[in-house]
Amino acid sequence: MRKNHYLLIALAASVLATPSMAQRRGDEPIAVPRTIKQGVDFVYVDPQMSNVAKRRQRPQNWLQRVFRADFGRSRTQPNPLFLQLAQGLQQYQARWGNLPQTKVPVGAPLKRGMTGPRVKALRTRLGLSPQGGYDDALFQAVATYQTVHGLGNADGVAGRATIASLNRGYSHYAKRLAINVERAWRLPATRAFDRYVVVDSGAAEAYLYDRDRVVDGMKVVVGSPKTKTPMMAVIMRNAKANPYWNVPPELIRSLTAKKVKEQGVSYFKNFHYEVLSDWGPNAKLVDPKTINWKQIAAGKPTDIRVRQLPGPWNSMGAMKFEMPNDFGIYLHDTPHKELFAKNDRWLSNGCVRLEDWRRFAGWVFGGVPNGGQLEHEFALPKPVPVYMTYLTVEPSPGNGVVFRPDPYAFDTLAMPQMFGTAA
Repeated sequence: MRKNHYLLIALAASVLATPSMAQRRGDEPIAVPRTIKQGVDFVYVDPQMSNVAKRRQRPQNWLQRVFRADFGRSRTQPNPLFLQLAQGLQQYQARWGNLPQTKVPVGAPLKRGMTGPRVKALRTRLGLSPQGGYDDALFQAVATYQTVHGLGNADGVAGRATIASLNRGYSHYAKRLAINVERAWRLPATRAFDRYVVVDSGAAEAYLYDRDRVVDGMKVVVGSPKTKTPMMAVIMRNAKANPYWNVPPELIRSLTAKKVKEQGVSYFKNFHYEVLSDWGPNAKLVDPKTINWKQIAAGKPTDIRVRQLPGPWNSMGAMKFEMPNDFGIYLHDTPHKELFAKNDRWLSNGCVRLEDWRRFAGWVFGGVPNGGQLEHEFALPKPVPVYMTYLTVEPSPGNGVVFRPDPYAFDTLAMPQMFGTAA
């Protein structure tokens, strides 16, 4: 049954390999079709990646494979991150898989100095003798568990979240780890590309790889839980300096027309917008006073285009790195640098905002190109693959792995894909 289940997933995945690349309007992402299972599957956009899609779209049972004697023997060496997470799965099983999977009764937080049946149950669950109360050994065991399982500050107090996590049991977390191993399996094998970029929406980080080594990295702002950055593999071929921001048609109706009603046509000058006759290459400037904005706000179809001029106010910032795809996803600078100080950087409409576009451009181009003050397009010296993945587990030298939050609930989506069950 499991082989048939995996085969169905693989067949479904092969259908989604390459979007149609229809011309899009606007610079905001659109939703990924529901037929694409985003728990595990990449959207392989570029035809050059179709072979990768066919070869790597069948989920593996890593809970069994990583413990086989022949694991790691392959002509093609997988991505280094895959090997780290696979080793982490082995270490996780050795450290946490053999502990008693008894339930700890729910109740008030358990702390140092406490005794009683619930403390005995907690000690048993963490592999300690039932006797001894909430002593230093139990405090340290709880703090270590909290660190590994991403439960906030490791304060050594067994509160509601810690008890709930313990009661989910080893199997739940081992499956989550296996899901992340599978996602890392989809990343480029060693020597597949000279250089590539990995955007990890789970960590809100981007990593620059050169000959399979991370040579640089930076914080990014990625899609919110409502407007997720999709898991996709694309090829970056060009960049635009001083880009315009083209307002999507739905925002022209719901936002621009509303602002005109509130502020008048001075809104366009105050916020550096201009109106064009259509979305074609020969579109002409239109006086916003000649447009019936009330009708547009009411939903009347229109071909007009609204775009924000290049400058420090522009939502795209100083440079936009383009990767042809039907979902409107790209990497770009941002005027809102303050967002990179946040730990929670799941804030965008789906695109990826770069912490340091100059450093990124320097790596891509071998130097920062000078685009003047007008919009200017540059072809990359060599196309660069970009893998947008989503990892909720990271390798940890001291603990093997550390779990992270699952803001997109992709782990939950992946459970039935990988294991046929929801938990």
